[in-house]
Amino acid sequence: MDNRLFFSATERNRNCIGDVLSRVIKKNGSILEIGSGSGEHGVFFQKRFPKIIWQTSDPDLLHRTSISSWINHEELNNKMPQPIVIDLEKIPWIIPLKILNSLQGIVCINVIHVAKWTSTIALFKESGKLLNKGQFLIFYGPFKIGNKHTSQSNYSFDNLLKIKNDLWGIRNLEHVSDEGKKNGFLKEDTIIMPANNFLIIYRKIF
Repeated sequence: MDNRLFFSATERNRNCIGDVLSRVIKKNGSILEIGSGSGEHGVFFQKRFPKIIWQTSDPDLLHRTSISSWINHEELNNKMPQPIVIDLEKIPWIIPLKILNSLQGIVCINVIHVAKWTSTIALFKESGKLLNKGQFLIFYGPFKIGNKHTSQSNYSFDNLLKIKNDLWGIRNLEHVSDEGKKNGFLKEDTIIMPANNFLIIYRKIF
């Protein structure tokens, strides 16, 4: 059966995200993606960076089923592992040893604004345990800067998120970076992306 899900935002942003990742990702090793959703990003990046192993994850069974279907559709079964279950606040995360031993970085796309703030805290805490000095943690999505929205559309989006769940919402970048510092991450770069999004690169400094 074809259980693939299609998220319109993925097709719009995958190339620009990939262009930034190409400057950061080393040729070999593995990448752990947190909150992989439909799996469209995962298979796209696995094909764009064929020498690495792209490990997807998601707490939602429907999403994991879609990811597996995408892997099969793109004929990546011999290269790309099946998605694993990672619920950010259920720690420690259970990650295959092969991925752990070759891990070079963690990527999190459009996740923290549709999760509780405690999930961001857990994300930094667990990433801090998994990554070594010099390795990266990347966030992509909308952020507030100086506690202010960067566009009217983000303001409206933030209000919609809070209607769905009052614990969700677009995060203030300074607050996110402060949480990173507590776990050994320093913000290396803030890259403005299309459609009022940002890509934030954090480096593990100890």
